[in-house]
Amino acid sequence: MSKMPMIFAGHGSPMNAIEDNRYTRGWKEMGKKIPRPESIVSISAHWYTQGTKIMNEENPMTVYDMYGFPEDLYKVVYNAPGNPELAGTVKKLISKPSVYDNTWGIDHGTWSVLTHMHPERDIPVFQVSIDAFAPPQIHYQIGKELKALRNQGVLLFGTGNIVHNLRMLDWGMEDDGFEWAYKFDDYVKENIENKNHQNIIHYMSQGEAAKLSVPAPDHFNPILYLLGASDEEDKITVYNNSCMLGSLSMTSYLFE
Repeated sequence: MSKMPMIFAGHGSPMNAIEDNRYTRGWKEMGKKIPRPESIVSISAHWYTQGTKIMNEENPMTVYDMYGFPEDLYKVVYNAPGNPELAGTVKKLISKPSVYDNTWGIDHGTWSVLTHMHPERDIPVFQVSIDAFAPPQIHYQIGKELKALRNQGVLLFGTGNIVHNLRMLDWGMEDDGFEWAYKFDDYVKENIENKNHQNIIHYMSQGEAAKLSVPAPDHFNPILYLLGASDEEDKITVYNNSCMLGSLSMTSYLFE
């Protein structure tokens, strides 16, 4: 079996789950472009925990971890099966201590994108949490440990936003970003394309642009897992390369 591609999706607003826009069309295109995965392991910005946790139930629930949105959004059910056996493999591969935890489910970071990529909901999916207390190097290391799954038809799926500062949102800048947002997004993009992973692990070297773009690392960390699991020969395609509302980057990556 050839090596499975990987995807990082800049997921943005949960409303993308029920909208048809250039971002959702980009995700649909990614879904069509890659081989059908045997299973999906998602690292979502929205399962941000103390320690590393892994879902291992047969049928993970759909989690509505957002407030004040239209009723239609809460009717989305992403009822794909889980994969307890693969969850066991993931737990063995990750060298840092981890625990099974089924108090969470498939959250909007995952389902707002997968509803477009795999609307049939028949590919097993579960999430691995992001340890809020681990430094960037650890997230990268876990990615390295999960890399073997790519040879087993597993899609490693990271979902967050490279630039994510909700306090700085400017609703007048619908399709545009602040200068610092473009600067940081471009810095990350150039280093991903040139495979300079250490520059991304040490992203705080970018000073003010990094502080404003990543006020908390929850939405940034998912890319580190994929970089850890990437190969020198991976071809990288950039999707949805843009900023919106001033302080949000939708830039997404396909590694294949």
